[in-house]
Amino acid sequence: MAETSIEWTDATWNPVAGCTILTAGCTNCYAMRMAARLEAMGVDKYAGVTRKSGGKAKWTGKIKLDHASLSVPQEWRKPKRVFVNSMSDLFHSEVPTAFIAEIWQVMAATPRHTYQILTKRPDRMSEVLSSPEFNVLPNVWLGTSVEDSRVLYRLDELRAVPAAVRFVSFEPLIGSVAGANLKSIHWAIVGGESGPQARPLDTRWVDEIFDQCTDTDTAFFFKQWGGKNKKVTGRTYRDRLWDNLPDLRI
Repeated sequence: MAETSIEWTDATWNPVAGCTILTAGCTNCYAMRMAARLEAMGVDKYAGVTRKSGGKAKWTGKIKLDHASLSVPQEWRKPKRVFVNSMSDLFHSEVPTAFIAEIWQVMAATPRHTYQILTKRPDRMSEVLSSPEFNVLPNVWLGTSVEDSRVLYRLDELRAVPAAVRFVSFEPLIGSVAGANLKSIHWAIVGGESGPQARPLDTRWVDEIFDQCTDTDTAFFFKQWGGKNKKVTGRTYRDRLWDNLPDLRI
């Protein structure tokens, strides 16, 4: 619920805390490390959502709902792009549909903001949002994470989601996604993993996505090369920055 340094958004809003490791992209999740720090600082919301394993913070699978945070977007008078649940996954199986509906109502009541919801569970996203109680909101962008070719099926599941804007985050990109089909995907974010145990990013994998975006007229956003020090490796690709956003006239 604060300003953020994430390049593709303006603020984060976390009505849910906690998650579960799902696939290889979760291995070095920054949110696990951050949740452990917040718990150590005495933030009750994050108590018990991580544990130490092999010297690293890992999700316990415990999910906490933060009803008090639901009023936060109303307090932001200036329009913002808002990353919803940067510290969790709104479509985790333990997040009740009724609570998702409350979040939906908040987003509908604050059309001045653009909300960006990213999930590794687009199958549940599709199931929940296909219910008549959920309208397609023009200020809500819905996305999924794809870290390598093993989870390319998430793109098909995302295409089944009723949405004004669909996007994919290829971050952390830890393998080739040469077979990705970006049809009906309006925006692609690409980024290498960062942090002390970051896995390397191959330039060829970025090239593959760039070409796919060109073929499908998908907006291309290059977030970072990553590595142990992402500030050193930077964000320049093909001698420039790529901060493209989806065409909102779609």
